Amino acid sequence: MDRRTFLGSGMAIPLFTPMRHRTFLPDEEIVIEGKADNQPHKGKVLAAIQPHSDDIPLFAAGTVAKLIAEGYTGYLIRTSNDDHAGKGSTVGEVIRNNEIDNEEVGRALGLIKTYDLGYRNHRMDNISIVELRSRLIFLIRLLKIDTIIGYDPWGHYEENPDHYVTARAVESACWMAGGRLDYPEHLDAGLTSHAVKEKYYFSRGPQLVNRIVDISVHIEKKTAANRANITQGPAGTAGAQLLERLKKEGRHLDILGDDPETASRNYIKHFVLDRDSAFLRGIQSDRKLGEKYGLEWAEGFHYIGPRESIMENYIEEFGE
Repeated sequence: MDRRTFLGSGMAIPLFTPMRHRTFLPDEEIVIEGKADNQPHKGKVLAAIQPHSDDIPLFAAGTVAKLIAEGYTGYLIRTSNDDHAGKGSTVGEVIRNNEIDNEEVGRALGLIKTYDLGYRNHRMDNISIVELRSRLIFLIRLLKIDTIIGYDPWGHYEENPDHYVTARAVESACWMAGGRLDYPEHLDAGLTSHAVKEKYYFSRGPQLVNRIVDISVHIEKKTAANRANITQGPAGTAGAQLLERLKKEGRHLDILGDDPETASRNYIKHFVLDRDSAFLRGIQSDRKLGEKYGLEWAEGFHYIGPRESIMENYIEEFGE
């Protein structure tokens, strides 16, 4: 069955159907967000929020790069310290290596600052979500964030507690940051209430997708962001390792090129982003998703935009 028409089909899910799939709105309801000229988003601020240093690179780096190119100022916020993920002889070394990688991810995407909130990796279901939310509210107000890119708080079958705890805290923070009575001490300190207006949500599991973002001209930026994650690999270094192995075996793959850096970037582009790989946990690859909508490369999201004002619409229609 075509996943795009699943919601309107009235059919139940067969027991044997894999659950790691996104559900797409019918084609006529899908918004294709293409390239915009003349930086229409000049003056707006986005925050790419991720629990771990590889989340934004894998699922949303192309969209982040696109929005930055179209005028946004951007920040990267990482909620965990990644202490249980990646290379390092000690926990402290793993944390430090991931911190360096995370800075490089931000730099690769043109973001002006990274914030590391430092919660223990894989243990965020043991923290106070109210505390995390309050820290996010502070950052939303401080940075005057208009647009959030992060995990879908309603994405299903997510095993990683860092993902769903971060997502739920982000969603409530986006709303509460716009109130005048939540954390009034922020206002006394010179901040102002500031609600987030747009959200691009991605998911590793079943999710309702209503927006396809054309990232074709930004695929090299996305590749570079994934290349920066050398600690959590193997996406960052697998190409160079494969090139070395093939050389020892007297074999060659043209797609890898002839040097470690080229091999690493091409491996990411053609074996991580161009195929339904293990890295994406069964989610359709950027290449296949793009082809589905007549694009070269694309990312899919559940997008929530600014709410329309019923009163302003009424005035526009009936006012003189």
